[in-house]
Amino acid sequence: MSTAAVTPPPPQAAPQGLTLVSAAPAAKAKSAVLMEVVVNRDALLAEVAAAQGITSSRTTIPILSNLLIEAQDGFLKISASNIEQTLTTKAPATVKKAGVATVPARKLYDYLKLLPAGDISIKLLDNDWIRIQAARSNTKMVGMARDSYPAIPTIGSLTKVTLPTTTLRSLIAHTISAVSMEESRYTLTASLLLLEPTKVSMVSTDGTRLALAEKDEALEGVTAPRKLLVPYQALHNLASLLASTKSETVEIAESDTTLFVVIGEREYTSRKKAGAFPNYAAVMPRSNNNVVILRTVDVERSVRRVAQFTDQRSSGVKLALGANALKISASTTESGESEDTIDCPYASEQILIKLNSDFILDFCKVVGSLGEVRFSFKDGRSAAVLEPEAANRDIRFTLVLMPMRF
Repeated sequence: MSTAAVTPPPPQAAPQGLTLVSAAPAAKAKSAVLMEVVVNRDALLAEVAAAQGITSSRTTIPILSNLLIEAQDGFLKISASNIEQTLTTKAPATVKKAGVATVPARKLYDYLKLLPAGDISIKLLDNDWIRIQAARSNTKMVGMARDSYPAIPTIGSLTKVTLPTTTLRSLIAHTISAVSMEESRYTLTASLLLLEPTKVSMVSTDGTRLALAEKDEALEGVTAPRKLLVPYQALHNLASLLASTKSETVEIAESDTTLFVVIGEREYTSRKKAGAFPNYAAVMPRSNNNVVILRTVDVERSVRRVAQFTDQRSSGVKLALGANALKISASTTESGESEDTIDCPYASEQILIKLNSDFILDFCKVVGSLGEVRFSFKDGRSAAVLEPEAANRDIRFTLVLMPMRF
């Protein structure tokens, strides 16, 4: 069967006055670059790790889940805020176009951890989108307008007191466990930092224990005692920042409302606690003359074993101190009973007292398993005092424990 050839129809002439234009694909609009910076991944990750710990993930203010990043003058400035606390830090960078953006803190931190070492490019695009490029990875994150980001306090020209980093870090480590967690006990939810011309101290109490740490330190510019209430969350944040810094000193300052701590390139702030800390000196025991000295490791091991049989609500263990021995015991109807005996030189008054085992273990953890600990008592109804038995310790540490009911 033959098939006739199909001839295409001749092109139609355009109406008079019109010109035919062939169709072409529309060009895709290119996003404007509002900020551009190149920064080393490892340097940025270290600062984002510090800053994202300040942001608030459980908040009714979405912008507080973001970091504020500012490209300027050869570095990328990173700020975090949860209203009560803020942190500002910097990472060296090549700034191709200065600008300001916000980026989800946790998402950025998690993503940076997965990138290879090397330089990464960060760009702010239209509609607050953030483009991050590294090697063969290309990612866009949804940012937010920076206009609603809260103001970050700055230390400015406030008078500063300089402390060794190790001193502040040790003071916090010795006392943070004794801070009260009950918001109703407002001033007890903070530690008292006492700056004196030749000494720096920190004290915490929750009403059932009191932790006092002291260090001889010449503080330039301090001519009279200065008292600062440092909230628990600030203590927690500072402990992390101090552990990760290479700076050998920190600077502390205060305004009417804000506590400032400068740690190298990082500037941390916390809203100050109002009110007066209790007169801790008035409750320090003065006549605890019944003293026993024990190896810290023996105390820690015995208490840890016996504590398995305490009432979980109170964690109380009984200490029976008699002739050359300390017996530590506990019992419950649910789990049974346990007793450990530690041999020790002692020939004074017999003491029977009940103390919180968690507090004793916290003390042993802080002072370390090496060395010895001094227990001193007045009687079984008065506060007990625990101190490390080491004259050459850098930090003088005293833990006062109130007795528990049998």
